Amino acid sequence: MARRVPIGAELVPVSHASERGMHVRVWAPTHDRVTLVLEGPEARELALEREPGGYHAGFAEGIAAGARYRFRLGDEAALHADPASRFQPEGPHGPSELIDPSTFTWTDAGWRGFLPHRHVLYEMHVGTFTPEGTWSAATSQLPFLADLGVTTIELMPLGEFAGRHNWGYDGVNLYAPTRAYGRPDDLRAFVDRAHALGLGVILDVVYNHFGPAGNSMFAWSPHYKSDKGTDWGDSINFDGPHSHGVRQFFIANAGYWIDEFHLDGLRLDATQDLHDTSREHVIAAIVRRAREAAPGRRIFLVAENEPQDVGLLELGLDALCNDDFHHTARVALTGVNEGYLSDYGGTPQELISAVQHGFLYQGQLYPWQSQPRGTPTRDYAPRRFVHFLENHDQVANLGFGERLATAADPGLVRALTAVLLLGPEIPMLFQGQETGSRRPWQFFVDHEQSLHDAVRGGRAKFVAQFPRLATAEAQQQLTDPCDEQTFLACVLDPTTRTLANPWLRLHRDLLVLRAANPAFTGEVTGATLSDRAFGLRFVQEDAMDDRLLLVNLGATFQRGAVPEPLVAPPPGTRWKLAWSSESPHYGGHGTPPVFDDKRLAIPGRAAVLVVPEPVNR
Repeated sequence: MARRVPIGAELVPVSHASERGMHVRVWAPTHDRVTLVLEGPEARELALEREPGGYHAGFAEGIAAGARYRFRLGDEAALHADPASRFQPEGPHGPSELIDPSTFTWTDAGWRGFLPHRHVLYEMHVGTFTPEGTWSAATSQLPFLADLGVTTIELMPLGEFAGRHNWGYDGVNLYAPTRAYGRPDDLRAFVDRAHALGLGVILDVVYNHFGPAGNSMFAWSPHYKSDKGTDWGDSINFDGPHSHGVRQFFIANAGYWIDEFHLDGLRLDATQDLHDTSREHVIAAIVRRAREAAPGRRIFLVAENEPQDVGLLELGLDALCNDDFHHTARVALTGVNEGYLSDYGGTPQELISAVQHGFLYQGQLYPWQSQPRGTPTRDYAPRRFVHFLENHDQVANLGFGERLATAADPGLVRALTAVLLLGPEIPMLFQGQETGSRRPWQFFVDHEQSLHDAVRGGRAKFVAQFPRLATAEAQQQLTDPCDEQTFLACVLDPTTRTLANPWLRLHRDLLVLRAANPAFTGEVTGATLSDRAFGLRFVQEDAMDDRLLLVNLGATFQRGAVPEPLVAPPPGTRWKLAWSSESPHYGGHGTPPVFDDKRLAIPGRAAVLVVPEPVNR
């Protein structure tokens, strides 16, 4: 029969069978017998028929949406959830629920998505975005995000996980939106409302490992597991013996989210651990399936890749995350260059180079890893890279989870926020950044007690790469990732989402500037003015449309005659101040004239934007 997804349980309408019911298909190549076990009022068992390729399938008559079911593998007493379950109302250890996606009424038929260079990403963890931590509560906040000026919400992973709360990277039921935030139709309502407000929604997906708690995938088949490890557990077998069913599981998952939930794309987590020597790399297959799932709609596909391999863009991805920009910006903001930040200087030239070229490391030796890092980015447009000052990993990794509003000088944060939001790369904000949140973002999980010591030890070992956090005193101050209070401390306060908040005004005004002027997504040149000051010129065909952003990371910068062509206004014009991060509107202290006939002056720890205006004749 025709199925939307090649695996899992799907409702069969009357037109396809003599009686309405449920068709199931699972991959269990090492099991001779698989039994469907229906629970509740429909309780009965059905032995599935073997199919070629290690699949087992069957049809259960008279079953309606909402039915609960599990599977027995061979003669085992234990029952297992559907590997491709669409919903786990009691978590990964409980029964699966049959979901009918056709009952939701969509209103987004005219939605087509964004051109790649127009994206402004907003990373969201639904469980901490509001005090309620639900889809319904997050949906009520979507008008705020639309007004802020972001275009696209990047949801942290949603696959069902064990426990009550989690970052999402410990998912074990990768087709089931976690019950922690609501039901599948609540996610659909969130996406539908976002589209109505002009917001796209993409999903962070984890295809490199399964979580350590509640995972039964290896019971279904040991072939899911590769002999290559990751930092988080066993890696996935995409190219070894019997990998065909594994590949189908993940490739179909990419299309499933876009088809059944109308998502606008995916962010692929830690792609350096997607090991594949197949003729078609699994990433290319995921890209192909994701785009096939939404004909007529623009799908945005971005990847995290720690080695920063630009070759992944040749597999069809739209963009790669650029950790180099974050690392040098973080050093510029805090002065801390320990651990994996130790080979960055936070200098004007590094910031200019990241804005102009993307990766800073393009094959040079990276002393921290004692090996080359990065790949050349020549001929790749700035829109192929995602820049950020904060994301879920970096805030939690660097210290005790302090946000930049707490850890750095506010003037510097405002200045580099201008570099981020006006730069030609795709900018991303992490939830709360736009309001200057001082709520920490820390690592938290809710695994069973037997895993607590390993989780605590792993976290302490990771942050110990930073000498400040390796001391006995600092280690004692680390928050317990298994403590409920660690999670609760990360929950954002929605009452700060008001234009009375100067941080919000800063971000909103910069995004208005970005949206209104094509210069900020076009060609950019840069030059250092001193060891702490630099300029970025956004060049247009008509020089009257040029924009010049001057950034000063140190004390007030003053110079008489400035020979750099970068700061020369177009002929017959002079520079006029258009925007300043030191505006009292944003919590600054005002901006004296930047240019006059004899000098250039940039306020300390500030950024100013100037535009050409004709000189009165």
